[in-house]
Amino acid sequence: MSEKLKLTTTAGNPIGNNQDSLTAGAQGPILIEDYQLLEKLAHQNRERIPERVVHAKGWGAHGLFTVTNDITCYTKANLFAEIGKQTPVFTRFSTVAGELGAADAERDVRGFAVKFYTEQGNWDLVGNNTPVFFINDPYKFPDFIHTQKRHPRTNLRSPTAMWDFWSLMPESLHQLTILFSDRGLPKTVRHMNGYGSHTFSFINADNERCWVKFHFKTQQGHQFWTDEQARKIVGDTRESTQEDLFQAIENGDFPKWNLFVQIMSEAQADTTVYNPFDLTKVWAHAEFPLIEVGTLELNLNPDNYFSQVEQAAFSPSNVVPGVGFSPDKMLQARIFAYADAHRYRLGTHYEALPINAPQCPVHHYHKDGAMRFYDNNTAYSDAYYEPNSFAGPQQDTSNIEPPLTMTGQAMRYDSNQENDYFIQPRNLFNLFNAEQKQRLFSNIASAMRTVPKSIIERQLALFDQVASEYGEGVRQAIKTDPQHN
Repeated sequence: MSEKLKLTTTAGNPIGNNQDSLTAGAQGPILIEDYQLLEKLAHQNRERIPERVVHAKGWGAHGLFTVTNDITCYTKANLFAEIGKQTPVFTRFSTVAGELGAADAERDVRGFAVKFYTEQGNWDLVGNNTPVFFINDPYKFPDFIHTQKRHPRTNLRSPTAMWDFWSLMPESLHQLTILFSDRGLPKTVRHMNGYGSHTFSFINADNERCWVKFHFKTQQGHQFWTDEQARKIVGDTRESTQEDLFQAIENGDFPKWNLFVQIMSEAQADTTVYNPFDLTKVWAHAEFPLIEVGTLELNLNPDNYFSQVEQAAFSPSNVVPGVGFSPDKMLQARIFAYADAHRYRLGTHYEALPINAPQCPVHHYHKDGAMRFYDNNTAYSDAYYEPNSFAGPQQDTSNIEPPLTMTGQAMRYDSNQENDYFIQPRNLFNLFNAEQKQRLFSNIASAMRTVPKSIIERQLALFDQVASEYGEGVRQAIKTDPQHN
């Protein structure tokens, strides 16, 4: 029989009594010298960290990415170097609006974030289960998130705020049509797609750039809840997604996705009839077909939810040579905002936490600060600045990207340009069959039940511009909804 583990304080001091507080006599007050009690109480007060402002409720797992097709003509990124190459990953899924205690089965956009632990550092592909978003300029993002959170007076979610904002932002129509369609309420994260959403760039070995969009296609097929089914699920369990993902992996039913890319040349970006860097737009598959890249498989549950899922920190700023950014304004803002949020929420050295730490050598000149629990450049103690003469880490100019030179359409990414926010939602709407359209109408009508009529009319006018059938369908659904005001 193995020796029993002995309880200690965090400093390793043995604890003799973990049941009774130290008092002055049998009935006396507790003594302040009871450092073991004080340590337990003080630590409990600090066991929670700030939750994410968005994507607070999440679920994650470890896995592998395997290359199945050669795309080295587009990118020199090492993880795509050869067919069969495998890269360890950690993936976190989430809802956007709900807090940590929110129910899993809510109609909401789902986050889909993958951290690739490559030999060239971590690459974070941080996207959603939709290929577009509600807005295309980061100036509007804090206001948009305010509408998704709680009203400052009632502390309740406000459908009025949501629809007021959306009805004033016609660029939201594409995302709204997806959100209130069948795919806006997936049964599980195993049964949904994932997208990088933004336009990124690839750089190949010849230092040539192309634009790229990323698509994770589920191998499990698409499954969704209706609003009525979801209400029953939430009444039974608030953790339906966590239960499904965890049990599937525990049972060896490993979820898989196929990764595809769309490729657009710099010359093509100058001639598209839409802005290719607009986050509310998609690229037509007929014009820019999906190219197979590899397979993502999740095959290991976290050992500890807090240390691996809650402390997992993803940022679009984490890229590797061969993968870069684009003029997408929303992407440009996220490059700053995500990393900044993690420094606030987790601490200065959040990327050294085990779940975030790269699995390759790391050399930089960031020093000191709270929680500097790893090597503080002791091997190069004289090289604490750059440039230096003491063998400190140096830049590698081979990783400099070619200059960005754009003309035509690619330069017209500003808020004053003429922009058609109706044609792509119209194309999507026309793909729905009659039953899918009716569920879309009913879902929207249900979500508008407490919204003032003036806001509803403004939103209906936008639906009319997408398609007269769209606006009229929602009108009829509102009229026949017995719970509508």
